[in-house]
Amino acid sequence: MSIIRRVRDITLASLNEHLEKSEDPVKLIDQFLWGTREEIIQSERLHSQYSAHSQHLKMQWLQAEQQKDKREQQAVTALKAGEEQLARIALHEKASADERAAQYRELYEQSRLSLEDLGNNLQEMRSEYQIAYDKREYYSARMESLKLQQRMNSRYGAVGGGKQDGMFRRLDDRLSGMEHEARSLRELRQGGVDSSQGRTGAQNPAVERELEQLKRKLGQGG
Repeated sequence: MSIIRRVRDITLASLNEHLEKSEDPVKLIDQFLWGTREEIIQSERLHSQYSAHSQHLKMQWLQAEQQKDKREQQAVTALKAGEEQLARIALHEKASADERAAQYRELYEQSRLSLEDLGNNLQEMRSEYQIAYDKREYYSARMESLKLQQRMNSRYGAVGGGKQDGMFRRLDDRLSGMEHEARSLRELRQGGVDSSQGRTGAQNPAVERELEQLKRKLGQGG
């Protein structure tokens, strides 16, 4: 079991699910990054304390091992000198050192495993932090692109596609009308009227009546 108590409301495993429902993914990721960063800081502090404690246990274990070896050598020396009582005392102290060494060794092994577990969790959290940070950068850039696109559409979409398009369309219609009038007059001059009538001055009564009607319609008749 991990020795780190999870304090985040959102884990990386559930972040994607929350992102799909969030209206502001950057804000949501910032909350995740803040919680993860706080957890990393606390875990790093705990890792440093655990590491110092583990080194202390190892030192106690090794000192007890050295004490055990030393008392054994003293017992041998005492026996060689014929001092059995001193040898017994040395062997008794050796047994105490041996027991102490075994105890500290067990504590050190437990501490080493916990330290390894803590290190793995730290590495996992740092990796999660980096993944979430990369996601934040992506969503931040994506939202900025969307905002700029909306601004562009607001400025050039409605204005360019509405008022300006209408203005150019009216101008085009007006020019087309003028071109049509000029083309009609040109066709009329080229062959629409009998040139012989034009030279002799003969007039057609029906034509004259229609001409007067057109003048009145155009505001030229009196």
